[in-house]
Amino acid sequence: MKPNIDHSILDLVSETASELGRRVYVVGGWVRDLQLGRESKDLDIMVVGSGIELAGEVARKLDREGGLKVFRNFGTAMLRHEGWEIEFVGARRESYRSGSRKPIVEDGSLEDDLRRRDFTINAMAISLNEDDRGCLLDPFGGQDDLRAGLIRTPLEPGLTYSDDPLRMMRAVRFASQLGFQIEQSSFEAIRKNAERIRIVSIERIMDEFNKIMLSDTPGRGIQMLRASGLLLHFFPELDAMHGVEVVNGKAHKDNFYHTLQVLDNLAEKTPDLWLRWAALLHDIAKPATRRFDEKIGWTFYGHEYLGHKMVKPIFRRLKLPMNEKLRYVQKLVLLHLRPIALTESVVTDSAVRRLLFEAGDDIDDLMLLCEADITSGNPEKVKKYLDNFEKVRQKLREIEDKDRLRNWQPPVSGEDIMHAFALPPCKEVGIIKTAIREAIIEGEIPNRRDAALERMKEEGKKLGLVLENPIN
Repeated sequence: MKPNIDHSILDLVSETASELGRRVYVVGGWVRDLQLGRESKDLDIMVVGSGIELAGEVARKLDREGGLKVFRNFGTAMLRHEGWEIEFVGARRESYRSGSRKPIVEDGSLEDDLRRRDFTINAMAISLNEDDRGCLLDPFGGQDDLRAGLIRTPLEPGLTYSDDPLRMMRAVRFASQLGFQIEQSSFEAIRKNAERIRIVSIERIMDEFNKIMLSDTPGRGIQMLRASGLLLHFFPELDAMHGVEVVNGKAHKDNFYHTLQVLDNLAEKTPDLWLRWAALLHDIAKPATRRFDEKIGWTFYGHEYLGHKMVKPIFRRLKLPMNEKLRYVQKLVLLHLRPIALTESVVTDSAVRRLLFEAGDDIDDLMLLCEADITSGNPEKVKKYLDNFEKVRQKLREIEDKDRLRNWQPPVSGEDIMHAFALPPCKEVGIIKTAIREAIIEGEIPNRRDAALERMKEEGKKLGLVLENPIN
């Protein structure tokens, strides 16, 4: 490993530790990623002694003392330098109480420190010491597990997951990110300890979940979460989508697996986390709206409207952003059937205008979501839908070029209407604004101020209003 650690920052850490009379190692994720050929600038430096002391000396030599963050309660320190994020920690041993994932920490040896780590692939170290610099220490067979594509714990897995239940989420996350399998006894231990995930804060759970969502095939990781029993304890709405009901020999599709397929289809096209969330939640209300009709079979009428309402409480409980990200996901869940409906009929200008008006700048993301939603096993059916989607896209471009309805702003404002008719804020103002908007969407008038002002006068007259202040 010696040629791979030829870097000035590692040289400085090595030199400083030697001056302090300390043994020092690079450990954890950087060592793993080095062997996987993945570039990383996140360094975990472990010293047999005080990590804070070593960090302070390194920061002083770099003239970065002001940028050093010290966490004395945890015995760690963090330093950023030229794109590197370096965490310093002293070698330690840990023990746990059953009701908490916060460890009781004591000073320990190199072996103690590697033993406490979550997985064998993260329990390797590279020496930065002069006598054995570049030597790889791998007491638990992490290299073999990297080659085998296996997630395995250094110690008995039941103890590892019971001590710190967040490691169960991390196991799935690493399996999802790296395309690995979770070793069988380790997976069984997760199943037995799944309920203990409840002692972990939802923020930490969702940090791992979002990393799964950002992996190349997030559906695989989420399927592991359900199979292990973890999903039920923090995301029951998603877990409830699993399963197929049969009535009179008629079955609906498994909406859980359909959702994961849509998510994976979308992940091939975009790394956008919140667009992926829209895919994850687009059918979230199907279990609640599922009905069986003797004539037509299974229906899910209104699932887009109920799903739109469900997004906010889900985001609130999972401590996801209650801001424009929420509103974006709500909008796409609400509109996700609209482009599909356009492909099943003659595409009218008014229908396209209405979609542009409602989707605004999110129309392209909505179209990506809807294309990902085509999961039929019938290639001819898929081709037909994709061809029709291209027609819808062309119509969208034509209408947008002509009518400029993306992020539409009314050419006549409420203030204009109140001034023209000398009105206070009242329902008549809303009636006139709606009439103008509908006239533009239906193509009755062009999206121009002069045409909108004429329609304003007509609508005011219908309501018995007198034009008091003509405007241009």
